[in-house]
Amino acid sequence: MRRVRARKGHAAAVLVAPYVLLLLVGGLIPTGYAVVKSLQNEAETGFGGLSSYQRVAGDFRFVETFANVALVLCVWMPLLLTAAVVLALLVDASPRRFGASMRFVYYLPGAFAGIANFMLWLFLLNPGQSPVDFLWHGFGYTSLNEVAQPGNLPFIIAAMLFFQGTGTWVVVLCGGLNGIPDELLEAAKMDGATAWGVVWSVKLPMIRPWLGYMTLLNLAYGFQLFLEPQVLGQVTHGLISPQWTPNQLSFTYAYQILDTPAAAAMSVILLLVTLGLGLLVVHRSRLFQDER
Repeated sequence: MRRVRARKGHAAAVLVAPYVLLLLVGGLIPTGYAVVKSLQNEAETGFGGLSSYQRVAGDFRFVETFANVALVLCVWMPLLLTAAVVLALLVDASPRRFGASMRFVYYLPGAFAGIANFMLWLFLLNPGQSPVDFLWHGFGYTSLNEVAQPGNLPFIIAAMLFFQGTGTWVVVLCGGLNGIPDELLEAAKMDGATAWGVVWSVKLPMIRPWLGYMTLLNLAYGFQLFLEPQVLGQVTHGLISPQWTPNQLSFTYAYQILDTPAAAAMSVILLLVTLGLGLLVVHRSRLFQDER
């Protein structure tokens, strides 16, 4: 019996070791380095206390970058959650072959890499070349700069993220729905539950951890926005601020102002914000709650 337990322990250690190694190299060590670097003075010659955090928090662009990301999340996340849940429920209720085909179709947009998705959107957003040119002319836009003006940027980025990632999450939620025992669904129907009652009282509560997982990862992704506003600002020749998101502001500190401690402080602040929101989502969704 002890030998069996020992073998299981060794097997578990072998399986966990690569993850622990990657966590150290890609997570804990860089985080520790950023914390240490953020506590240096501006000249990086000694201990500077919280001066880097004070410089970052006092920057007039600091609050604005978080407000921009928050606006994108307020547009994107409700659309993502609603569409992913509705489509997953429809696929789950479809005949098997049709459902499998639709899962593949929904997954296709997510198969595009970030830059490929962005190039496709540049084509869609450019009046005169876009297949939805009539839509832009209906709003009175005749050029890419008019479409991508700063006031429209949160909605444009939300649309990019929505069409790129929703299909992938439909597939993930379908996996959660497939894990619901048939006996539970049959028992609900025998108790007189309608199709909508089964969805509301059984399916949605059962995939609540999956919804929490989806919310958690997409919140983290949203706060790490960099590619879309950065490249869109370049192709519109500076129409969009190069410090539109927290990551862009950190990039400016590190590579333009050459204030590495401030860049590290910005990354630590961003980590704390996303960690706090993540803990809230985990608590509310009961993501890691013991099902027993």
